[in-house]
Amino acid sequence: MYWIYFLYSKATKNVYIGCTKNLEKRLKEHQGGLVKSTINRRPLVLIYKEKYGTLSIARRREEYLKSLYGYRARNKILKEFLNRK
Repeated sequence: MYWIYFLYSKATKNVYIGCTKNLEKRLKEHQGGLVKSTINRRPLVLIYKEKYGTLSIARRREEYLKSLYGYRARNKILKEFLNRK
């Protein structure tokens, strides 16, 4: 199984979108400052995740969410998280 996940940065108020096979391990790496792209964005909160059966499908979804076309879907997920706070 592969995961697409959204991390919300409390420091910068931005969202990081990633893809991994082992979500729990990857989150620990983010929180521990082992990921270059999020080291200065900590603390991070997992706000969303999706599970996929193959890496190729998960990567396509990740690319879509990071694209201009995925802007609405990305913002909808972020707004739902911010409204729950």
